[in-house]
Amino acid sequence: MAASPPSIAISAEFSSWRELPPDARQLLAQGAMQRAAALLAQHAELLAAEMEAGALLDDGGPEALRLFATLVRATNGDDWVTVGNA
Repeated sequence: MAASPPSIAISAEFSSWRELPPDARQLLAQGAMQRAAALLAQHAELLAAEMEAGALLDDGGPEALRLFATLVRATNGDDWVTVGNA
């Protein structure tokens, strides 16, 4: 089981990225990258399904897209953090 990421309280008083403490900026950036990876995996699955349904040209793409989605999820694992809503 992966260790829990550190919690950082972020005050609403910060008006810019530069005012955030470095640890908070790092945590927010990690969260954004992890969300991007999750979206990539979701889109790969959607494209694979569209190819299988005949909506897009299929040249062996669904299997490759599912492999890509699995790779993205596997390399990011379950230790993803949730850091607010951006």
